[in-house]
Amino acid sequence: MTDSQPLKSTPDPLDDTREMPRARGRADPGEETAETPVEGPAQGLTEEEAERRIAERGPLEQPATSRSMASIIRANVFTVFNLILVSFGVLTLWFGHFEDGLFLVIVVANSGIGIVQEWRAKRALDRLAGLVAPHATVVREGQERGVGVEEVVVGDLIHVAQGDQLVADGQVDESNGLRIDESILTGETRAVRRERGEDVRSGSFVLEGSGLYTVSAVGPDSYAQRVATVAREFRHPRSPLELDMNRLLLALVALMIPLGALLGYALIERDTETGEAVTTSVAAVVTLIPEGLILLVSLTYAVAALRMTRRGALAQQLNAIESLASVDVICLDKTGTLTEAALRVVDHVPADGIDREFLARSLRRYGASQPSRNSTLDAIADAFPGEPEEPSGHVPFSSSRRWSGVRVGALGLILGAPEHFDLGNLAARVAEEQDQGRRVVAIGTTAARLDEPVASSSKPPRDLGALGIVVLAERLRPDADETVDFFRRQGVQIKVISGDALKTVAAIAADVGIPSDHVLDGRDLPSDTHELRRAVLDATVIGRISPEGKQRVVESLRDAGRYVAMVGDGVNDVPALKASRLAIAQGSGTQMAKSVADLVLVRGEFSAVPAMVAEGRKILRNLQRVAKLFVTKSVFAAFVVLTVGLSPQSFPVLPRHLTLAASLTIGFPAFFLALAPSSGTWRQTGFLKDVARFAIPAGTAAGLGVVSSYLFAKEVINLPLIEAQTVSTTVLMIVGLYFILVLEAAGRTRGAAVAGLCAAMLALYALVLAFPSSREFFELSVPNAAIILSALGGSLLAILGLAAMDERFLPGRAFEGLGAGDE
Repeated sequence: MTDSQPLKSTPDPLDDTREMPRARGRADPGEETAETPVEGPAQGLTEEEAERRIAERGPLEQPATSRSMASIIRANVFTVFNLILVSFGVLTLWFGHFEDGLFLVIVVANSGIGIVQEWRAKRALDRLAGLVAPHATVVREGQERGVGVEEVVVGDLIHVAQGDQLVADGQVDESNGLRIDESILTGETRAVRRERGEDVRSGSFVLEGSGLYTVSAVGPDSYAQRVATVAREFRHPRSPLELDMNRLLLALVALMIPLGALLGYALIERDTETGEAVTTSVAAVVTLIPEGLILLVSLTYAVAALRMTRRGALAQQLNAIESLASVDVICLDKTGTLTEAALRVVDHVPADGIDREFLARSLRRYGASQPSRNSTLDAIADAFPGEPEEPSGHVPFSSSRRWSGVRVGALGLILGAPEHFDLGNLAARVAEEQDQGRRVVAIGTTAARLDEPVASSSKPPRDLGALGIVVLAERLRPDADETVDFFRRQGVQIKVISGDALKTVAAIAADVGIPSDHVLDGRDLPSDTHELRRAVLDATVIGRISPEGKQRVVESLRDAGRYVAMVGDGVNDVPALKASRLAIAQGSGTQMAKSVADLVLVRGEFSAVPAMVAEGRKILRNLQRVAKLFVTKSVFAAFVVLTVGLSPQSFPVLPRHLTLAASLTIGFPAFFLALAPSSGTWRQTGFLKDVARFAIPAGTAAGLGVVSSYLFAKEVINLPLIEAQTVSTTVLMIVGLYFILVLEAAGRTRGAAVAGLCAAMLALYALVLAFPSSREFFELSVPNAAIILSALGGSLLAILGLAAMDERFLPGRAFEGLGAGDE
């Protein structure tokens, strides 16, 4: 609200701000149209002066319609994972051969997946912005013509009418019943009247009337862009899983550096050349990096983003789906999220001595027959449908007189503000409903003619007799109460923060099941940080709040350790969107709001979010499980380096063996398991600890089985190196698939499907051994009795050793879930 429009405690009963009119057919700046002369003295700038001012000002910086390509590339390239792999890649390329640096392909693939997916979302949003780009009707040299926003200059005279968006700040020169919706800037849904000399702001919409205003600020100098200056700042909040992955990678680096140095020293002591020692050490320690896990996370996010697109949401940040699953507080405005841009009838109450059915019949006839429509009348017509009758006279609604009328047959009906009627005992009910933030109109009868002379009066006919009142409220979105109930059952707290009147906001919140026993006036937010935190943690409804206040609320919740999502659509929401951990914008919102959002609800359906939350929690739960397999491989690699790598013995597995076994026991199964239905816990508070509890004993046991069987085959029964390495690879296959069975047994679901997947992977390994070409490529041998028995013995040793360390790995536990069906 501007200073010239004071705040009111009750809404205007006939204010139609909740229904955004469609723009009239105005001159498109790209079309050749005839210039329209303007009546009166208004002349505006000359074309020459306008061109001079454009040249002096230079091109305007257009508001962002989506994230910039620079921010997308920056977010996906400069990561902890990429830094680690690139650092080791540089060492490899410097001292070795480029073939040894093929693991850098993972860096390119991982970054490329994120960049491509987020670029697709950017392109879709840019296309949407192009379809709804605003333009202006300027008056120059006394002629009206359509121009693009970039052609508007300070001093221009702009003509606006119903449905137009204001493209620049300015001062009203002429007002013909001009009423403006500034909710996109202030959050206040009530229209404001603007008279000559008053200020108007860019981003507002004209709801009623027309007028002329002189531009005082454009582009970055305008109020809307000043509020949204924060939108230009780079923002890429890391999700909880990404933060856990970064901590995991840093922990592995702390292990890799001394391990690599130790291995390099051992190689140099054996008179190995420096270059070979460096490349061998790097190759050994790089196996500790779970690069497949990072790539799997990106792939899973990308698939989830595509699924979200089918549900009407665009993910501008690849991690948005996982962040959505982690949210425990959602802050939202009521308009556009809980309510639609329309009204609904809550109740109708007859006056003393009036039959309720007669009141309903009168409302039915009025709603069907009044030719002058507005959102109040549409709500009445929807609640009381009837057959239209040809009126013998009618008076259209006007905001200045605040009443309208229609005569059908012998019955004259007047609908208007309650103060025009003698309501008797109903006056107390009107005050009560208005105190709760409802809108109230009254209806009555008159014997007077309803024609032009009556319409010219600001007051209704004197013989007006009250029939009753109609109580209206904003129309709730379909499934709004079910959506709120879903989040409540999931332990997610919803806070409604709005620039609208506190009682209005509280009433809507109560309608959808949000408790309104802790309400807060946004104008009274505590200045002390600790007091503010206590206040906003308790509050469920906050009204009359400014854009800066919304930002402070979100920041306080975030600093209190809450994972906050902000749902917004207006310029006034941009600071809060930027401050949140997850920013969600309505597809019908401003381009500024959509440009900073992580997730854009293109169809504007908040009810679609629960399904996305379920998808995100499924993915989060699955990724937390399969991460244990990848880290197990890292522990196994460290074990082999410490036991065999420091000795003169050849490695039990070649890199290609490790690639084959890891692909069949981790890579391919993990991709399917990450996207498959699942059940169980999703909120992993001790992620690293939980991973370590599985991976350290599992990796150690796998290393024990592989190294012991390898040494037995090579040193005890004197098998050739290629056969001993075949034994090691086979043990790694069997134990790796056993780990999957153990891991999935905890979920108690999809057991049969997982068993089938493991069998398929084992069959693929058998095919590799069966064909000479694949055996030769992987340097494996045809299994004979010695190889098979040694491999089975090593596998049994690993499984029993693992069970001795942790009873979760007992064979009986691993096969408990095999009979369970899929969810």
